[in-house]
Amino acid sequence: MVDRHKDPLTKNPVPIIRQIGRADYESVYEAMRAFTDRRTTETPDEIWLVEHNPVFTLGLAADPAHVLDRHDIPIIQTDRGGEVTYHAPGQIVAYLLFDLRRQRQDGKKYVREFVHLIEQAVIDTLSRYGVLGKRQTGAPGIYITEHPEQHLNGAKIAALGLKVRTNGCTYHGVSLNIDMDLAPFGWINPCGFKNLPVVDLRKLGANTTMEQVRQTLAEELQIKLAAA
Repeated sequence: MVDRHKDPLTKNPVPIIRQIGRADYESVYEAMRAFTDRRTTETPDEIWLVEHNPVFTLGLAADPAHVLDRHDIPIIQTDRGGEVTYHAPGQIVAYLLFDLRRQRQDGKKYVREFVHLIEQAVIDTLSRYGVLGKRQTGAPGIYITEHPEQHLNGAKIAALGLKVRTNGCTYHGVSLNIDMDLAPFGWINPCGFKNLPVVDLRKLGANTTMEQVRQTLAEELQIKLAAA
């Protein structure tokens, strides 16, 4: 865990990092909601880093028909935005428990800017391992660009979905594929898109470990979100 402190170059405290480790999705989902229920205007923002056991999760407006074949993998309805996605070991999930009211002195929420910063943290994380990532209009998350293997151009490597309550407090977050069994992504329409290729850093040839990428992503999220 990183102690909360004020970054001298920014106006906002650096968010606390909590390393949760391996955990079932439902237990973390319930913990996020409970944390958000009880937080006050003085509660520090936190980033929880987790690896989940295999699970499909559905966003609020998700069409269950996008789960083509569950193969006995649990399906959980959530209150985040977005469609269906898959979580499993070998994927880092960063849950972002923030109070967006403190990100602007006038108290206005800025969800679009918040999402942009999260995506940039993922893009900058990938760049440290020689991978070029990009945003895609109308499809939150990060996609591969300019890869020598043409079939991997446009492949999705990170998925993003948030819940923003009316009081400006957020939970859920972003998942980044590092070294996982990608087959279950073929059993769904990832994020509601048919035939969308999904990739991880291992398949892209990145020479790294889960721990290294976990640390890099944590640092990039802290930098971007404290500087907001």
